[in-house]
Amino acid sequence: MPYIRDDVTCGTPTWIGKGLICHCFKRKGPYQRICITLTPLQEERLNRLKHRMKIYFDPSRSDHQELQALVSEQWKEMGWQGRDPSTDFRGAGFMSLENLLFFAKTFSVRSLSGALLSNTSFQRLVKKQCGKRATWEYPFAVAGVNITFMLIQMLDLDSLKRRTFVRAVFLQMLADNQWAFDLLYCVAFVVMDKQWLEKNATYMEFNDVLRSTQTQLEKELLMDEIHRIEDMPSYNLLC
Repeated sequence: MPYIRDDVTCGTPTWIGKGLICHCFKRKGPYQRICITLTPLQEERLNRLKHRMKIYFDPSRSDHQELQALVSEQWKEMGWQGRDPSTDFRGAGFMSLENLLFFAKTFSVRSLSGALLSNTSFQRLVKKQCGKRATWEYPFAVAGVNITFMLIQMLDLDSLKRRTFVRAVFLQMLADNQWAFDLLYCVAFVVMDKQWLEKNATYMEFNDVLRSTQTQLEKELLMDEIHRIEDMPSYNLLC
């Protein structure tokens, strides 16, 4: 993955305010220069995202206690490893559950009677309805936890110094849409499942599938014509 050195600028440095250099790299399209120096809006939304990353499940918190009432065998049917999902998403923080709920709420459709329709991208993934499935399938919800962690690493969100082109492009998207990370999570999930089917993978090959998923996401994010998560070719898999 290409990294941006802190001393690299394209052309003559642009000074903002009192001596602040705007480090950037060249790119075609509307974002001809992607600046590494954060705008106030980018910094605010990035800090909000980092704050979400640091929240861990706490049964004493009132907003987390609602989850306790949902502990049942149904969680295991969704792909959690046991009746209590908190033990599964703890490693990637409470954010991993928020991502999964965002996916369910955004890409699930209800009938007039209130019942969930099965022909939605979320329901198709939960029920493993597409393609020839492996005998030993990946657990759906646990896969989601791994996807959250993978995206955090890919976008370099937990680092103070390293900067990548992918991170810079994503921060532009985050400025336009505060839910860019959650949308990217949904895209990553359907890309992962597509890679899984194409490789005829089994559970033991999940990490390889996750790595190829990351490669595909990075490739799409760096395309010149991609300026929103919705512009990514793989976003169409959610339809």
